[in-house]
Amino acid sequence: MPVIKPLSDLLINQIAAGEVVERPASVLKEVLENALDAGARAIEVQLEQGGVRRIRVADDGCGIERDDLPRALARHATSKIATLEDLERVGTMGFRGEALAAIAAVARTRITSRAEGQAHAWCVDGGDLALSPAALNGGTVVDVAELYFNTPARRKFLKSEGTEFAHCDEVFRRVALARPDIALQLSHNGRVVHRLPPAEAQHRTGALMGDDFLANARVVDADAGVLRLSGLASLPAYSRASRDAQYFFVNGRFVRDKLLTHALRQAYQDILHGNRHPAYVLFLELDPAGVDVNVHPAKIEVRFRDARAIHQFVFHAVSRTLAASGAASAAGQGSSATPTHADEAQATPGQPPLRTAMSYQPPLRHYGPGPQAMEPASRPYLDFVAAAGAPNGAAQHTASQPPESGADAAAESAPLGYALAQLHGVYILAQNHAGLVLVDMHAAHERILYEKLKTVVDGTPSTQRLLIPAVLRLDPRSMAVAEECTEVLAGMGFDVTPAGPLELAVRSVPALLANAPVADLVRQLLEELGEVPASDVVTARRNELLATMACHGAVRANRSLSIPEMNALLRDMESTERADQCNHGRPTWTQLSMNELDRFFMRGK
Repeated sequence: MPVIKPLSDLLINQIAAGEVVERPASVLKEVLENALDAGARAIEVQLEQGGVRRIRVADDGCGIERDDLPRALARHATSKIATLEDLERVGTMGFRGEALAAIAAVARTRITSRAEGQAHAWCVDGGDLALSPAALNGGTVVDVAELYFNTPARRKFLKSEGTEFAHCDEVFRRVALARPDIALQLSHNGRVVHRLPPAEAQHRTGALMGDDFLANARVVDADAGVLRLSGLASLPAYSRASRDAQYFFVNGRFVRDKLLTHALRQAYQDILHGNRHPAYVLFLELDPAGVDVNVHPAKIEVRFRDARAIHQFVFHAVSRTLAASGAASAAGQGSSATPTHADEAQATPGQPPLRTAMSYQPPLRHYGPGPQAMEPASRPYLDFVAAAGAPNGAAQHTASQPPESGADAAAESAPLGYALAQLHGVYILAQNHAGLVLVDMHAAHERILYEKLKTVVDGTPSTQRLLIPAVLRLDPRSMAVAEECTEVLAGMGFDVTPAGPLELAVRSVPALLANAPVADLVRQLLEELGEVPASDVVTARRNELLATMACHGAVRANRSLSIPEMNALLRDMESTERADQCNHGRPTWTQLSMNELDRFFMRGK
């Protein structure tokens, strides 16, 4: 066996660099974090060839003393922690004291710094650690050139210039989102890519994530004493095909944590399609003693002392934010357009004033291809309202004409306004204080039924006995599933019994789905139950089964609704959580303001 002997310092640092310095973006991350710890208020980053040829970071922080410059490039030398207690309560971005030494072992590194009170700056070369005077107004400049120049095999693993720059740009974005109070600039090959002055957090987020994200995001702000979660979480309409727009920060540090990712995925599970991913910029603040950041070489993973409490806090905070329906405040959007039209009405003497934006509109007469087009719906939407167990008169009240009081009172009582007509049997047209509201009636009713079913199934489900049992002919597999899952179906409100070797009799259904197509609904449920036969798995997938029931029970396209029925649907949307999107993540309604309509028709030009 070969003789055991200690490794040289250079080889030790090069081994450490394999964990810390994965690519140019890793170098940029470590140097930027040092600049933040130095209290910098302005940071300038210059890259060449994606950071492979050069990474230069200049900051205006406190600087490094002359005698400390050589120590900055030594292994395990740091000014940020001194004891185990400090390590357990890390409040800085860096703390191990090994990043600069690892970088200097695989690249030509030069640090120039001028501490406060020094007559001039000093420079240290990472090769021989020699000190020399230099010119610098203040702060620190870290210049890293020719990454992996002395380990050519490692350099071959680097990707193209564009790919490496994209990784560096992502690191820059994370720092910029975490610290909106700092001025930051990024240049690549002499061209300025980002120039970000200090700004409010929301303005900085918009500059990096785009205005579309801001327009489709909800503000998250939850406080539980020692825990605080703030930031922005996108609505399902802004979902993405990948996780490229997910930023989560713990005490200002960007992390990718499975616990947090799972909590956020659960918060979105009822409103987002399974193949799509949400976008968010969230900041979790807690006592540094409650989180261990020393569990990953790149410090991108953390471990929480009370993981369950953190998971529940994040889940409930985001879930509550997304549950609030925008339908409840729709009339406040674009309301600035109303005075313009009111003034126009008052400025035209001799003509009757324009109706207020919330005045009642009578039903539009429909001249279809034949008299059958005017026949009322055979199973009107009000049947579904009554089946939900509404108090006596509640359904009639929700579908009544709008109040004759002022527009403000009407807007407050009916933010989605009042129905005007139905478009091709698919969309409801309504007007509110802001302008025109378009509603996808199937998607909206699907969400309403789904939320009501979740509430009802949590207790004893209300059932509707069928006057004539529905008898279904099934294949052997579905029949076996029906016999095995009889109790599960009963818990959902279905009373099923065998009526023959391959026939199933359905004698009662949930009251909310009294008018749903029973045969299609039961067949679909049996198909899904066949994939999860175990009772505990069925319980875990209960919401998916309820979503299937809601989808089959919702009003279908080309279904004629009367004006009172459409108004009843609008009122249900305003009182239902998550009514902005259906169970599949599609939007249920949208608003067109009067200003938008005026611009389209070029009014006033």
